[in-house]
Amino acid sequence: MKIAIASGKGGTGKTTLSTNLSMMIAEKFNKNITLVDLDVEEPNSKLFIDVDFQKSSDVTVMVPQWDSNLCDHCNKCKNICEFNALVGLKKSVMIFPELCHNCYLCSDLCPQNALPMIPKKIGVIGEFKKGNLRFIEGTLDVGIEQAVPMIKATKKYAENDDFIIFDSPPGTSHPVIESVNGIDFVILVTEPSPFGFNDLKLAIETMKVLKKEFAVVINRANDKFKEINEYCKKENIDIITEIPDKREIAELYSRGKLIYNEISNELNEIYEYIKEMIWVK
Repeated sequence: MKIAIASGKGGTGKTTLSTNLSMMIAEKFNKNITLVDLDVEEPNSKLFIDVDFQKSSDVTVMVPQWDSNLCDHCNKCKNICEFNALVGLKKSVMIFPELCHNCYLCSDLCPQNALPMIPKKIGVIGEFKKGNLRFIEGTLDVGIEQAVPMIKATKKYAENDDFIIFDSPPGTSHPVIESVNGIDFVILVTEPSPFGFNDLKLAIETMKVLKKEFAVVINRANDKFKEINEYCKKENIDIITEIPDKREIAELYSRGKLIYNEISNELNEIYEYIKEMIWVK
């Protein structure tokens, strides 16, 4: 069981839903569950859950290293690299690891074997534990621009667990696409505002292109903006529940507190929906 919680924009409540749903399932229903923070550029799930550190692992990718003793400056590597990660100069080859996509093409096709691949650290995966909750956090190193390899490694770290909730990065770009790759169901979290509505439609179109099953949760719901409800009804998209816009919830969240007792009815609706839509299948 792999569920991704995503959104078209940041700040809609993905982490709020991910952390509180995970803790409620672990504590109230006494089930083993894994929460994985895939927002590797700025992970923040651990701010809201009190977990004990277990272990950490470095994540590396393979990048080419130029061997001046073997190179004959044929420039084949420069010509075949689609990402301009190599520049062939008169007497040397400059390599830009930040642009490398770790495809091995330059290394494999170099006639002189002058570009052996070497490991480069890109981040750290941390494992934490609290009762029935296992928490995995991927953190990209400062200065590393490509999040997708880190997301792949973080997902693989938890791939053998039975019930996994992925807290995805915001948006609809490559990191989100990798986050929902191979999962069973996507919960799209939105907010009742013009920006939230616009980005929800982008996220919905992305899920349709990827042929993912999904449903919507409206966070900070109120009666002032009903366009999302009307759109989902027109498009035959399920709205699982609406989390109310309450001051006491915002105050608890601002102090880094969990709110699953305050929104237990809404979380129960999500839990029952998951069981009906996914576990039955």
